[in-house]
Amino acid sequence: MRLTQGAFSYLPDLTDQQILKQVQYAMDKGWSVGIEWTDDPHPRNSYWDLWGLPLFDCKDASAILYELNECRRLNPDGYIKVVCFDATRGTESSALAFIVQRPFSEPGFYLERQESYGRNLVYTISSYAVQRNAESQRY
Repeated sequence: MRLTQGAFSYLPDLTDQQILKQVQYAMDKGWSVGIEWTDDPHPRNSYWDLWGLPLFDCKDASAILYELNECRRLNPDGYIKVVCFDATRGTESSALAFIVQRPFSEPGFYLERQESYGRNLVYTISSYAVQRNAESQRY
């Protein structure tokens, strides 16, 4: 199973050169660029861990690639994405986000079914990554 979150997720993985072009596009639009990572890519987990702070005043896309490679080095088995923020309306809104690294083997998700009151069924999607690493052992 291949996780499909963000732009370009149905395409083959982007090369570093393609990532540089996307980052340069974002910088040309005046967007700030940040790097985020996680080991739990659950669809409702929209708050991934920040790799440092977003690089607000950075004008060189290669600096972003350097930080990305440092994040890759320290998180070789995690998901990493680039997030571009547009602050033109006075808020930090995500204008573009795309995954730049995935684990070699993506663990996937499983569906839990529970019977509830009044013959109702409750379904929960859970991540195999979280099941494999208990919450106290993940960070």
